[in-house]
Amino acid sequence: MALINFSYNNRCNYRKRYSPRRSVKEYLIVDSNGTAIEHVPKSKLKVLLEVLFVSTKLGFTSFGGPIAHLGYFHHEYIRRRKWMDERSYADLVALCQFLPGPASSQVGIGIGVIRGGLLGGLIAWLGFTLPSVIALVLFAFLLQGFDIGSAGWIHGLKIVAVAIVAQAIVGMGQKLTPDRNRATIAIIATSATLLWQTAVSQVLIIVLAGIVGVILYRKTAIPAAPNLSIPISRSFAIICLSLFFGLLIVLPLLRQFGVSGWLPLFDSFYRAGSLVFGGGHVVLPLLEREVVPTGWISKADFLAGYGAAQAVPGPLFTFAGYLGAMINGVKGTLVATTAIFLPAFLLIVGSLPFWNSLRKSPKVQGALVGINAAVVGILLAALYNPLWITAILAPADFALASILFLMLIFWKLPPWVVVITGAVGGTLIGLI
Repeated sequence: MALINFSYNNRCNYRKRYSPRRSVKEYLIVDSNGTAIEHVPKSKLKVLLEVLFVSTKLGFTSFGGPIAHLGYFHHEYIRRRKWMDERSYADLVALCQFLPGPASSQVGIGIGVIRGGLLGGLIAWLGFTLPSVIALVLFAFLLQGFDIGSAGWIHGLKIVAVAIVAQAIVGMGQKLTPDRNRATIAIIATSATLLWQTAVSQVLIIVLAGIVGVILYRKTAIPAAPNLSIPISRSFAIICLSLFFGLLIVLPLLRQFGVSGWLPLFDSFYRAGSLVFGGGHVVLPLLEREVVPTGWISKADFLAGYGAAQAVPGPLFTFAGYLGAMINGVKGTLVATTAIFLPAFLLIVGSLPFWNSLRKSPKVQGALVGINAAVVGILLAALYNPLWITAILAPADFALASILFLMLIFWKLPPWVVVITGAVGGTLIGLI
């Protein structure tokens, strides 16, 4: 079998392997010793199917909110499949923290775009989002009269989220806070996040950490950021950013001129998705002001859907699917879900081509050193509040969390096994 070598990130080789018995070409990323790191299929269809499979699995198993989602992504995309290096993942998370909208969904879309182009980003979003949309609509219609939030298995899933985030903090902390200065930035970010809890605090903490990073590290020799191949042109990115701002301005104007049909619904959910900073829960009061005073849905039905939203995996923004279904059935679900996620898609696709270049600037690299340390601190704060204080309520909860953490870190079991174990453990704890 013949091998042709190409350089890859100065540390690896990119090998094209031809099989004499098959016409299918395969690509391997190997280290300097020739050990295979990653298999990349030549077929674009295979790449897209892989993105769909992995993102759908995450859509079925990612419980615990946006911070936990980043932990699941880190385990599946980075640690297990090595689709990105640790630093590039942290840089992508930092970018999505700056942007309005659902940060975890934007990270997933960004990884899908980098892996499989624009279609890959769309498929990654569908895989991660569709399971929770379907589940949430079913919960909303079939289980509105039940107290889902008090179920033992739901409590077990909250404990799973604690273990997942703890694993992400360990992995990212080792890479991103290896020295005294960065560890200090992380702890200050943790303290500030816990003591100053507002919708804009997280963004300001990241900005300040970036400034500190520029001051401390702008003249420090920092390893060059790995080159990410972004299969999107800057001209298309500008179109996406223009469309984002254009819709934000034009839709309310059209609504004021009395355009009816689906446009008012689309406008309400698009604005809610465009103006949210600080996590998925912040979107709830925005949506309440859009759908309850207008008479589209009663406050009792709104709260019932919110209770169901706590029980499903995936992004909390899929709550829009429930609201759309209650307003106008399946059509309402499609309109509301598309509208609330469209800003996130336009922003991440519009930002990635420019971000890939900016992150190579020495000053930007210095800022990212500080920002990435702050991201670790924000994750640590989220481990305590809201995850720890809502999940670890008794010694049995801590014991289960320790077992799940052991399964992830040392046994290296797949997340779905940990999720099932946590759900069963939470049910047993509820029976004690």
